Amino acid sequence: MPLIAKVQEVVFDCADAARLAEFWGQLLERPWGHRTQPGGAVDAGGLWLLFQVVPEPKTAPKNRLHLDIEVDDIHQAATRAESLGATRIGQFHDDPCGGGFVVLHDPEANEFCLVAQPEGSWSDLLSAIVNQRGA
Repeated sequence: MPLIAKVQEVVFDCADAARLAEFWGQLLERPWGHRTQPGGAVDAGGLWLLFQVVPEPKTAPKNRLHLDIEVDDIHQAATRAESLGATRIGQFHDDPCGGGFVVLHDPEANEFCLVAQPEGSWSDLLSAIVNQRGA
């Protein structure tokens, strides 16, 4: 029998699980909650974001993994994210075709990008990469 694996959740180590669950829940406009154990959680629409308290602080300035959040308007979404507690750490990178991205930190300095893409362009590219493997 073949082994079937899927990503269960993306886990953030943090100092304040309740604060991060609230931030990400509000940013994504998705249900969120918090308990002492296992921590905070956000239903990100088919994938869970879990926030667990750890004793050590973040030591590296740059994440090795980050989330890209698809939005319609990166400028409007960045303003909203900043009002929720995010910090913009990069310039806006606007694409002449209507897309673009900007890099931000959540309240505990975890990087994420707000990304706008012309209709279907990124999804089409990723599908082509995955489908190429089967060819």
